Amino acid sequence: MTGYGKAAVELPAGRLTVEIRTLNGKVADIGIKSPLLPKDRELQVRQMLSERLVRGTIDMFLTLEAGPEASAKRIDAALVGDYYKQLRTIRDGLPGFAGASMDVSDRINNELLASILRFPDVVSSKKEDIIDETNWPLVEAAIKQAVDAVDAYRISEGAALRKDVESRVKNILALEDEVESYEAERLSTVKERILKAASELGMKLDGERFEQEMIYYLEKYDINEEKVRLRQHCAYFMQTLDSEPNPGRKLGFIIQEMGREINTTGSKANHAGIQQAVVKMKDELEKIREQSMNIL
Repeated sequence: MTGYGKAAVELPAGRLTVEIRTLNGKVADIGIKSPLLPKDRELQVRQMLSERLVRGTIDMFLTLEAGPEASAKRIDAALVGDYYKQLRTIRDGLPGFAGASMDVSDRINNELLASILRFPDVVSSKKEDIIDETNWPLVEAAIKQAVDAVDAYRISEGAALRKDVESRVKNILALEDEVESYEAERLSTVKERILKAASELGMKLDGERFEQEMIYYLEKYDINEEKVRLRQHCAYFMQTLDSEPNPGRKLGFIIQEMGREINTTGSKANHAGIQQAVVKMKDELEKIREQSMNIL
């Protein structure tokens, strides 16, 4: 589910850049990290992102590189005039200013004007909607282009991801074959262990009784059912990977079942070689589990 996409569009206010970043997640957790998108368009964009990107932590960023016209400041001429009149009235009412010369009066007027232009409410940035009805089709096209880029990124990553999990499933099946190769040796080991224990205790085993004990241990430590189910789960994993458009959730459940069979095999192993193979299978399965978090 990891992905990144970027697109840009030229608007009257400047260059608008759309960036979309996605990370692993169980649901579509969408965050729009910009005040530029109009509120009446937000739901539409969220629905599009949810439908196209399905799930994951999805963050969309809108940034504007303002053009010269949009960067220009606006001076409120009416407010400047009002402030100027008020300040001149105050000035003229002060002693010593009534008979000032023309040069002094001009200098004072210039100083008054300069002071007024420093008032915070006189000069402001140009305020207007960056995205409106006229340019929305351009913005929408840029968002779709960024989503397409995310899809392309995911497809590229997904090809490598698929190759990796397929190889690990094959490794598990190969290790399962290795477990089978220890079956005869394991049976012989169990038999020797029973005979040795009886010898150390000075017991003379009855042939029929010995056969009963062997059957008991073989049933107790039989792993044929686990082997069959594990192979079935591996086959189902590969089938799901091939047939499902968004197999991530289902693969997670299959991995749980694979883990259950591997753990049971380990608990019944009673053989060092099988235990080592089980540890290797667990390692492969854990890597598959980590990779599956990034599958839709």
